[in-house]
Amino acid sequence: MELSNRKAYYEYHFEAKYIAGMVLSGTEIKSIRTGKVSFNDSYCIFDKGELYVKSLHIAEYNFGNIHNHQPMQERKLLLQKKELRKLENKIKEKGYTIIPLKIFISEKGFAKMEIGLGKGKKIFDKRETIKARETDRDVKRKYGI
Repeated sequence: MELSNRKAYYEYHFEAKYIAGMVLSGTEIKSIRTGKVSFNDSYCIFDKGELYVKSLHIAEYNFGNIHNHQPMQERKLLLQKKELRKLENKIKEKGYTIIPLKIFISEKGFAKMEIGLGKGKKIFDKRETIKARETDRDVKRKYGI
């Protein structure tokens, strides 16, 4: 089970990718396992040296009770201190941001998130991305790959 943020690859160039653990509460893991996650406008921020993901929508669990989780709450990401310092220094530069790319369940059953350090694409870069995708599609269609 892997949920991916396809729009992020269209909007950003990624220089580095990291795998981070997620601190979840209550029924969030059950909603992730059913695929009820939306990445729309989600991003990561630093607060007192810790990394949090904001605007990540994990839908309420259908069979939950009164102790169901809040869909849009901030969720802490777990990385090594060295990686956190590196990301925090890089994010202070102009134009860099940290974007969630994928959510998946590890072999041990933990929810993990792949995050990317990215720089926003300009309009002409987006056009080139579309053009490359269309030419690949045409080649595959023509040669039956």
